[in-house]
Amino acid sequence: MNKLRLLRVNSWCRSGVYRASTFCSRFYSSTSLPDPADTIFRRISRAGHPATSMVAILDQWLEEGRDLKQSDSTRLVKQLRKYRRCGHALQVSEWMSDQRNHSLSPGDIAIRLDLISKVRGLEQAEIYFDSIPESSRVLQVYGALLNCYAAHKSLEKAEALMQKMREFRFLKTSLSYNVMLNLYFQLGKLENLDILLQEMEQNGIKHDRFTFNIRLNAYGASSDIEGMEKLLSKMAVDPHLTLDWNVYVGAAKWYMKAGLIEKGLTMLRKSEHLISGKSKRLAYETLLSLYATAGDKDEVYRLWNLCKNLGKVYNSAYLCMISSLTKLDDIDGAERIFKEWESVHENFTVQVPNFMISAYCRKGLSEKAEAYVNRFIESGKDPDATTWDRLATGFHANGQMAKSVEAMKKAILAPRRGKWTPNPFTLATCLDYLKQQGDVGVAEELLKLLRERDHSSTGIYDKLASDFNKENLGVQALDQMKREEHIVDGEMHEIITDNSSS
Repeated sequence: MNKLRLLRVNSWCRSGVYRASTFCSRFYSSTSLPDPADTIFRRISRAGHPATSMVAILDQWLEEGRDLKQSDSTRLVKQLRKYRRCGHALQVSEWMSDQRNHSLSPGDIAIRLDLISKVRGLEQAEIYFDSIPESSRVLQVYGALLNCYAAHKSLEKAEALMQKMREFRFLKTSLSYNVMLNLYFQLGKLENLDILLQEMEQNGIKHDRFTFNIRLNAYGASSDIEGMEKLLSKMAVDPHLTLDWNVYVGAAKWYMKAGLIEKGLTMLRKSEHLISGKSKRLAYETLLSLYATAGDKDEVYRLWNLCKNLGKVYNSAYLCMISSLTKLDDIDGAERIFKEWESVHENFTVQVPNFMISAYCRKGLSEKAEAYVNRFIESGKDPDATTWDRLATGFHANGQMAKSVEAMKKAILAPRRGKWTPNPFTLATCLDYLKQQGDVGVAEELLKLLRERDHSSTGIYDKLASDFNKENLGVQALDQMKREEHIVDGEMHEIITDNSSS
């Protein structure tokens, strides 16, 4: 019976074993009970590689005689979307309607619209919207399309859709206004914020905390500290507004950016008093990172202990802590936290070791970074493109150009997460080194690989060669790596939830 169970768990890997397990599961269905721990949610959660087919897993589940309700499929889509597995979520969404003939609610349609925009692009999302029956194009669906336009920073289309929503009298809450306000803020069109805020007031639409937060960030972005402080005071006495910890965190960031560290720390302390319930994990990790920005190591470790006191410590917390300690130049502390993560992690993510590799490379410890990558491979795990790219940058910074070229080639060939592109400064130096060595064929091979994998960086060498001082490319490469780390760190914060397994 144990052999039978093993077949069931691994049957999708080989078609022959798959057929055997299907037969056996049907034959023994009356005499054996399914493992209660073997759920469709667990199977899909474990199949995290972007190339894995969700359709195959779902079809196999049904072939084994298991049931899958529409509510389960909907929940799967929402869970995958929450963890940024948008391609997988779209596969499940389309499988629901194409294979199971499930009718889609307006909410399902809105989610699919968002997924198509993220996975296949804005044009395909518009094509899907045009295929939606008029009767189903309700506020929720129009709002989803507006979000797509905002995400792609397509201002003209967003403004045109917003006007259509006005005509349909859909703008009865702050939700769509907040989308447009945030788009104006991201595009630096701060003058448009006040116009839209006045329209909200004229139409009797109350500003919620998101509305206020966008305006607060606009003041901060324009270095209007006085305006930010006046707005904070107004928010504090607004009887219809309940302030949460995020408000003061937002203010703290702008104070720190303006060099007003003490005021920023005051905001962080205010923020901590408002933390409660399910938001604790995210709040502590956010504060931990900001105390690192302020240079307060004692507070970083205090917040780390608060994170650990919540129970299970997720990958996101380890990522925040390692990142924070490297900001504070505490490489020994970062190593200790990293070793702790290695000993306790249940759900592996390459982002955590990538941060440690970056820290080694910035410190000139490329030997340590290389040793870890080798151990990483020996343990049966595959480095991704970012791993090799950062190692290439470390070798570059240490003047080990032959190793840098080899690591860059592996980066280009390796699986990539999201929209990875090579570090342009490291790539430029690699190509220049090959040219100087007379290895023009190898340089052309790298460029060919880049073109085949649709990287926009194929022309970066000529641009860098003319625009930058080659002697300074090593420093710029390390700076670029640091900027990329901040982006990843921010993205991790966006997807942290209490039941996160990432």
